[in-house]
Amino acid sequence: MMKIEHIGIAVKDLNVSNDLMHKLLGKPAYKEETVEGESVKTSFFEIGESKIELLEAMNFDSAIAKYLDKNREGIHHIAFAVDDMETEIQRLKNEGFQFINEIPKKGADNKMVVFLHPKSTNGVLVELCSERK
Repeated sequence: MMKIEHIGIAVKDLNVSNDLMHKLLGKPAYKEETVEGESVKTSFFEIGESKIELLEAMNFDSAIAKYLDKNREGIHHIAFAVDDMETEIQRLKNEGFQFINEIPKKGADNKMVVFLHPKSTNGVLVELCSERK
């Protein structure tokens, strides 16, 4: 693993949360994007070498909507950038970690992503991501 790529924050209203984060950080989101496969709208803020990703559900069946039904707005996941996704998946499987998806899928911000199940990571949803080629 190279670095913390981003921290994902589940929000109820992306516009309201974008305004809040803009005020907090003193700069606007550098990108907004819809990820149809996850039924989510996102925005990204740069913080040094890392990012903050805000996530708003597009429908009631999305993972973010289900998360917000059980939890309040807040940190949803932590994402680590990896150089070699396949090698890292195999290494973590060998270490006994459980995955939500072992096959990388398209994520936001031009990334391929996989998620480790929180049951195997002390209750934290972990995302591994690498640049799409």
